[in-house]
Amino acid sequence: MTSNDLGDFLRARRARLRPVDVGLASYGARRVAGLRREEVAVLAGMNSDYYARLEQGRERSPSPQILEAISSALRMDDQARAHLYRLAGTAPDGERPQPRETVNPELRALLDGYSTAVAFVLNPATDFLAANALADALFSPFAAVDNLTRMTFLDPAARGFFTRWSRAAEAVVAGLRHAQGLDPRYGRLHDLTRSLSETSEEFAALWASHTVHEKVRDAKELVHPDIGPLTLSFQTFDVRGAPGQQLVIYHAEPGSHAEQALSLLGSLNATRHQESAPER
Repeated sequence: MTSNDLGDFLRARRARLRPVDVGLASYGARRVAGLRREEVAVLAGMNSDYYARLEQGRERSPSPQILEAISSALRMDDQARAHLYRLAGTAPDGERPQPRETVNPELRALLDGYSTAVAFVLNPATDFLAANALADALFSPFAAVDNLTRMTFLDPAARGFFTRWSRAAEAVVAGLRHAQGLDPRYGRLHDLTRSLSETSEEFAALWASHTVHEKVRDAKELVHPDIGPLTLSFQTFDVRGAPGQQLVIYHAEPGSHAEQALSLLGSLNATRHQESAPER
């Protein structure tokens, strides 16, 4: 059985729209939510049988002109449109090298230099590749700090850690969809999404929605058992020379309660490490 990510994406986007959303009159009983295939074909100015073949995976090489027409018909924003192009194999970037799964020593040293901010490196499948001491302390309520998506959906600590768990869950899944579009051949991401779809109904539902976006900055509302609630800003940066890696920084506003709380967390973490270190 072959993958049909392009067809799945088109069906999910079609299901989101109602005729009234695109200026069409609604007629007849609808067996499924959203637009009919025939309606999308009319909006895109193409043969309905050709569009059906696209969704069914029987046509896998649509031209850029066809993709442009479909993205317009389905009211896609820029990120969804780019994702559509990548799934169809016509992204202008060409072939992407496979993500690098190791962090170079210089980047590890840079992470350790962030003494007042949480810093870590993720691969496109949201595996933690490296983290500084404050990141280890922040994520200490979790049983294992290994994969951010798995932690969000499978670790019971996540529901208390993320103040708005639903928003955090939606964001991490949408980020995975974006990563999939950048490199549909990335096996690690396929393994992760297959495993989580089998073990988490909530993940499976969000993954099936085909929501796609990449957040490079936002706020995180968290609750840590040692320091209570805190709001942190985060930014992500692509790591040059290491395809697929992202450096993520959580930081607090200077002079804020969150800054004081992070400082306290760092002190508590350092004290625990000192107490647990073997005597010489």
